Amino acid sequence: MGEASETHTGWTFLTSHARVLAAIAEDRRTRIRDIAVRCRLTERAVQKIISDLEEDGYLTHTREGRTNAYRIRPGTILRHPAEAGMTVDGLLSALAQQDAHQDAHQDARRDAPLALPRERDSDSAR
Repeated sequence: MGEASETHTGWTFLTSHARVLAAIAEDRRTRIRDIAVRCRLTERAVQKIISDLEEDGYLTHTREGRTNAYRIRPGTILRHPAEAGMTVDGLLSALAQQDAHQDAHQDARRDAPLALPRERDSDSAR
């Protein structure tokens, strides 16, 4: 789930909670500092979001040495009534599919041959 390359102002479709959950889904041993950079949040905000997710049963963590290992509870139902019946796993799968599609599109653009401007035929230009 790719990192945003630009700053953004205004509202967005995904909440910070969804972004943090997606970052953890990608790397269950990710550090709060790395989540904060990726999601463009403060470390304190990420800590609060992780606390919210754990409190409501979406996430647990265990200590592994000096780091935390997170476990997402994939069958947990999303909170908003409009998403009644949709699970965390469904949300993360949709986000992962979008990321895979976006990555493939970026790879195709990167691998495409560079189109050079065509030189005009001097005879046809006259």
